[in-house]
Amino acid sequence: MLPEVVFVLGAPGAGKGTQCSLISEEFDFVHLSAGDLLREERQRPGSEYGEMIEEKIRNGEIVPVEVTCSLIHKAMEKSDKNRFLIDGFPRNKDNLDGWQRVMSDKTKLLFVLFFECSRELCTSRCLGRGAAGSGRSDDNLESLQKRFNTYMNDTLPIINHYDKLGMVRRVNAESAPSEVFEHVKKCFTNLDVQS
Repeated sequence: MLPEVVFVLGAPGAGKGTQCSLISEEFDFVHLSAGDLLREERQRPGSEYGEMIEEKIRNGEIVPVEVTCSLIHKAMEKSDKNRFLIDGFPRNKDNLDGWQRVMSDKTKLLFVLFFECSRELCTSRCLGRGAAGSGRSDDNLESLQKRFNTYMNDTLPIINHYDKLGMVRRVNAESAPSEVFEHVKKCFTNLDVQS
């Protein structure tokens, strides 16, 4: 049986990571954050991609899709599960094309979970996270402006692409995490239960 995938998209600070943790607990999905996988790879001693990943993240740019897909695929293989939340991917047309080229025959996309949240709220959440010591080199105003531009120009067209295919489930992410999760649950409760 092909591994089942839900893409989780939304602006920086929309609450993707928080909601993915809750979904993982409740619905037995493995949470794979494209950003976390890239940050781990960047930290890994002797990584051939580390320096390039650091530079891309700092500049709010997107890492080449082959690198991201290979990290996602490795993480899926290491897990003993069959259902995955892929958080923060695909972020642009190159990601989408790369996924379709490399992964579409190895996985089954269930739907795209899209968290809608205003830029102002997302910015204040990210800056708050940075001030609280998130350890992320991109939780600052300068990187955030670049990340938002990337999101608006590159990621929104991907969401629109999947929307035209009827695969997007939208959730308003502006309220407290527990309230948002009540809406998220509705997106998952009607999935066929398979183990």
